This record gives sequence, structure tokens and C-alpha cells, in this order.
Amino acid sequence: MATIFTKGDLFNTDGIRAYAFATNGEGTMDTGVSVAIKKRFPKVGEALAARAKKGELALGDVVVHTEGDETVYALVLQESGTKKAKVSSLTKAVTTLVQLATEAKIERVGLFHPGLGRTALEWPRIKSVLTEIGDETDVALVVFEQFVRKKDAE
Repeated sequence: MATIFTKGDLFNTDGIRAYAFATNGEGTMDTGVSVAIKKRFPKVGEALAARAKKGELALGDVVVHTEGDETVYALVLQESGTKKAKVSSLTKAVTTLVQLATEAKIERVGLFHPGLGRTALEWPRIKSVLTEIGDETDVALVVFEQFVRKKDAE
């Protein structure tokens, strides 16, 4: 399945009930899309904080939380909120993400440009990794490069 690069509203796109976002080994969720994830799924923040406190978050890990028919994948890409994300962490985490999504029979996962933010990776390299992994899986990776709020139906 190809990786799809698009713009839109991650949480209001038909057919997407699974979301992935980047986090760090400290389990903080205080920037970017992680703030919206934490607000919408508070238990994700609690789980990350608990695992971080025990020292159980390593680079490339994926923490999964399912609530109703929605699933959230937290991808650990940085050691801390001040350290640069690593391409190797992105590759390992996204590879694990597609394995977990395949096992859960999830067909589409929405991501809001992982690896960008305060300590960003270069976007062309991120796109390359996501495209390579997407080409080798049946899970559609829908990458939102730009947020555009979905207009309410009138």
C-alpha cells in the first residue's frame, strides 16, 4: 500500500480511526499534535508518563492505546524533549506500527508529520522513510503534512 501525503483534519477524516504521533522517552506530550492527542485521549498521556517514570520508554518503541473503535500509537523518536529525533528511531517505530496495525486488522493509520517539531528531522528524509515502509505493507499510512480544519456540513 502506498503512503499517502495529504492535508486535512487528522481527527475528522473518513476511514481513519487510528492515529500515530511522535513522543519522547520522557513521555511528555506538550507540543504539536501530542497536545491534541492528550486532550482527546488522556489515558495515552497517563500511560506514557507511567512508563517513562519506570524508565520503560526506549527509542523506537511504540505504545498502543485503544479506546472504543479508535487506536493511538505513540512513537518514541527522541530521548527527551530537547534532543533531536533519530531517523533510526522513526524507522523502527513505524515498522513496528505497521506490524501492530496489521495484527489488529487496521487498514489506515493517520499521522501528523512525525519527526517534525522543536527537534525535527529533515522532512525529505522523513518522507523517504515513510514511503519505503508504506510500500512494503498493506496498511495505508495517511500522512497529514498540513492541518486544514474540516468544515461542518451545512
